[in-house]
Amino acid sequence: MSSLLRLQSLCRRHTTKTTLARLLPSTTVRKYTSDGGKDTSSGVPYETTLQAASAEDPPTVPESADVVVIGGGSIGCSTLYHLTKLGVKNAVLLERNQLTSGTTWHTAGLVWRLRPNDVDNCILNYSKHLFEEVLEKETGISTGWIQNGGMFIASNKERLDEYKRLHTLGKAFGIDSHVLSPKESLDVYPLLNIDDLYGTLYSPGDGTVDPAGLCMALTKAATNAGAKVINNCEVTGFDVQDDELGVKRVKAVKTASGTIRTPLVVNCAGVWGPAIGAMAGVKVPLVAMKHAYVVTERVEGVSNMPNIRDHDASIYLKVQGDGLSVGGYEPNPIFWDDVNPDFAFSLFDLDWDVFMQHVEGAINRVPVLETTGIKSTVCGPESFTPDHKPLMGESPEVRGYYLGCGFNSSGMMLGGGCGKELAHWVVHGRPQLDMYGYDIRRFPTCLTDKPKWVKDRSHEAYAKNYSMVFPHDEPLAGRDVRTDAFHKVLQDAGCMYQERHGWERPGWFSSKPAPILDYDFYGSYDIPRHENYEYEDRLTDEYTFEWPAHHHIIGEEVKACRERVAVFNMSYFGKFYLTGPDAQKAVDYIFTNDLSKPIGSTVYTCMCNKHGGVESDLTVSKLESGDGSVLAPESSDAAFYIAAGGGNSQQSFSHILTVIQDMKFDCQLVDRSDDMGMLSVQGPHSKDVLQKLTKTDLSNESFAFSTHKLAEVAGHPVRLIRLTFVGELGWELHIPRESCVDVYNAIMAEGAQYGIANAGYRAIDSLSSEKGYRHWHADLRMDDTPLEANLAFTCKLKKDTPFLGREALEQQKKDGLKRKLACLTVDGYTPLHGLEAIWRNDEVVGFIRTAQYAFALGKTIAYGYVSDPKGAVVNNAYLKAGEYKIESLGETFPASLHIKSPFDPKNNRIKGQYDDNMTITIPKPQ
Repeated sequence: MSSLLRLQSLCRRHTTKTTLARLLPSTTVRKYTSDGGKDTSSGVPYETTLQAASAEDPPTVPESADVVVIGGGSIGCSTLYHLTKLGVKNAVLLERNQLTSGTTWHTAGLVWRLRPNDVDNCILNYSKHLFEEVLEKETGISTGWIQNGGMFIASNKERLDEYKRLHTLGKAFGIDSHVLSPKESLDVYPLLNIDDLYGTLYSPGDGTVDPAGLCMALTKAATNAGAKVINNCEVTGFDVQDDELGVKRVKAVKTASGTIRTPLVVNCAGVWGPAIGAMAGVKVPLVAMKHAYVVTERVEGVSNMPNIRDHDASIYLKVQGDGLSVGGYEPNPIFWDDVNPDFAFSLFDLDWDVFMQHVEGAINRVPVLETTGIKSTVCGPESFTPDHKPLMGESPEVRGYYLGCGFNSSGMMLGGGCGKELAHWVVHGRPQLDMYGYDIRRFPTCLTDKPKWVKDRSHEAYAKNYSMVFPHDEPLAGRDVRTDAFHKVLQDAGCMYQERHGWERPGWFSSKPAPILDYDFYGSYDIPRHENYEYEDRLTDEYTFEWPAHHHIIGEEVKACRERVAVFNMSYFGKFYLTGPDAQKAVDYIFTNDLSKPIGSTVYTCMCNKHGGVESDLTVSKLESGDGSVLAPESSDAAFYIAAGGGNSQQSFSHILTVIQDMKFDCQLVDRSDDMGMLSVQGPHSKDVLQKLTKTDLSNESFAFSTHKLAEVAGHPVRLIRLTFVGELGWELHIPRESCVDVYNAIMAEGAQYGIANAGYRAIDSLSSEKGYRHWHADLRMDDTPLEANLAFTCKLKKDTPFLGREALEQQKKDGLKRKLACLTVDGYTPLHGLEAIWRNDEVVGFIRTAQYAFALGKTIAYGYVSDPKGAVVNNAYLKAGEYKIESLGETFPASLHIKSPFDPKNNRIKGQYDDNMTITIPKPQ
């Protein structure tokens, strides 16, 4: 496969001067601003903006407010509106200039609802509903909603496969869409060039919204409900104080017109968000870039046609009256490093050298544009984040300080749904949807204050905005920021690393090293492009929706674990100690499982929010009194060791800390993640290998499952925990950083006689799915409850111990579940990756959350939540009564239901009872 699939827009040629001359207007009808941002005539294509003719008198601010929202763009206005819908009467919105004056006023206003993410689709669906059906009826003010549809262009098979995945996922959310042939596409949009067209995805329910009309409608409804909107009110600082436990909390907002006492602030300042955050000591990891589109003269016949996204050309074409707005995402965007606080209703000069790469793609797709003039140009600031997702939720630095910014030029279409979720977050402590991908706490705080990491990753996210979303893609920017003690030795062993929120973790292993090189910005900004880059070449080989090119290597790692012994480096896990007088009380309340266990026990548990949603699943070990070393904290009271998945370690840490603070528990939570490594040795010969390296008896009688001991391994202190995440006999080794490599080398040397192998997380994903273990943020999220996820055994509901979320779970158990996690298998070597539709008795009842090839079972295994379209209770009897199919890429595959995974249902292998004579056959590479 061509490496151009990695970043389709990065090698676009500039057009010739002849083509440029055809597009340029004969006269310039507008002025431009410099970065100074002085007011000038506007090039935006809207009849109405909210720019005031002259400055108003200095405003009067209230003495206090329940919530203060900062920023009058689409997100701030939507958050204010939804706060009032939740009963908040004394909410205030502060805007430095006028509503929409920052970035909202010049936005293109496009609304596309199909994305490769179910939460995005829910948010976008709600936004459309709000824009189209609610606000004008409520306020009499039109949002300017125009439903002319949207069309995605595919120029190759892989892109059309991606669209087929979106089409299938849309069925689970009632989003009407159609995969069209080139000829059918031309019937819908007669101006298209279809010579290089592979097909399209047409979504007739998409459209556009007017930014001024939307914000006026939102704020009118909000003020009618008691909220206040205060324009021309500059925020100058915050009063942040330590409470009696030393926790920093918001107390007031300072403005040029006075101070407003408030316990809750929402920073919706967009590009200016970092400056507003810095006033309170809050880090806001986003960068400002110049983002542009041009508005053409009249295009005959274009009115009422759908808006176009040609992802392979990295452009969009929005119907704007009788013309088109043309924009896109280039590989060399211009950063706005010195953000001007007074930049309002202002635009930049358009840099044609940067923008012209979009012109060629636009002319190729709609050839009539070659002879069409330009009416105006629009180049304004937008905010972009390291993973192209918004920054929302309560900051980890200051309690009561929430973020609602960094929307990556999607604030209009995401604004309705995100404003709703953010308001619920502020009022009820957590959102309703699984907003982990938006939550500021997804980023470790050690990353959010690294400007180079933020800038490099934000650049790559911007440049790849229209690239295909493949299952096994990895970033090239911001790598090797957090590495564990094993990094170099595993790299030399051929490790192909993955990145998860700064941490490098093993993905899979080959015979040849593939080191990660410094980010080359894909050759932009006169930075030479890397040549013969082994790591990037391997990623490119994986760009498919079939089983990837290296899948047989994953199979070999799985085979080693099931038949011999494998070593997994899981050092990126979060490793926390909880100690203090109230430590036992805290774990009893925070965790769903029973933690009133003896010293030496290890418990797998969930922790929930008050709605019963799972904030994380993790293990908690009860410790002996220690000597103060990294393995054994000193404590005169109960002490606990918490191991949390590395992908959400910051979120887990913040959740635990937040509950401790809210409940005023007298205990301390300490993060030792960087101070220890973590190896997991798993497989039939795991005990044989480890027993040769330690004097600690590893027999079942002396070392039971779910227990831990301090031990010496290869002469080094180690905490051994008998656990598995792959369904085999095995132990985790938690090792002081300075001892990690020595212990690893000893294990590999001793294990050589047993055929020991390194294995990575791609193998873990397959092994754990085959066994039926949950994957955080795949088949277990904060909008799932333990009961729905078949994890009721982790909940101490038979005891009377209070725990967070208990009331919600008890009520759900009483009412009956409305959805339940189902295990499905498909015969053969069928590639599934998640987001496929689940059919039950010829009705769509859900979608696949996670899917893997189960090498021992010899079939594909998938998990998804099933709900009844009519709202009936879903239990095991309901699940068993159905016939199932899974739809993928336009095909349906018969699926078999399993109440639990059919792999080792009696857990014999975990006990070390290997009498099944299992042999694994690895399918040949496709």
